[in-house]
Amino acid sequence: MGLLITLEGPDGSGKTMQLDMLEQALLAEGYPVVRSREPGGTAIGEAIRDVILDPQYAEMDKMTEALLYAASRAQHVAEKIKPAVEKGSIVLLDRFLDSSLVYQGIGRGMTIETIEAINRFATGGLEPDATFMVYIDYEEGLRRKKKQKGSLDRMEQQQEIFHRRVNEGYLALAHRYPERIVLIDGARDPQIVHQDILKRVQKLAKARS
Repeated sequence: MGLLITLEGPDGSGKTMQLDMLEQALLAEGYPVVRSREPGGTAIGEAIRDVILDPQYAEMDKMTEALLYAASRAQHVAEKIKPAVEKGSIVLLDRFLDSSLVYQGIGRGMTIETIEAINRFATGGLEPDATFMVYIDYEEGLRRKKKQKGSLDRMEQQQEIFHRRVNEGYLALAHRYPERIVLIDGARDPQIVHQDILKRVQKLAKARS
């Protein structure tokens, strides 16, 4: 059996850059790696992603949003994630269940329990072996996002109070599931953050081999 490793964090935390570095390091060491993202990861999932993130659907109901994320995740697990883990690969995911718990559960006020119930059904109860939550404070994340070019998607266009709840929600989630979630200080130098994550993943991989 392989490993399912997820990277999470608020917008601007640098988690995608850390995923790039982690993928390159593990491949260089000869590990079989499968990388993906959510929402998306499959042809069906990417089509759902286009709908979820399209700003023209501003009227989308919060339950519709939650179920679309879960639908994309169900296809992702069945088609890509579970088969790869069963073949012995290290699966690296840019967001997974925790994003739904924070964005739809805490951000939208649907409760963590509601989103967990929906997603247990969607994933068959699959959980990451470890989740690295790259955290930065809200103001720093906002500063980093302003430096990025390009138009904002539907989720990024949400009001400031929503994004503040999401940011605070990530910390709450890390304290709720300390046995699975590793809280990473994303304000540090990216190379130091990378080495911190890499060492932990190497340890997990060696224990599994």
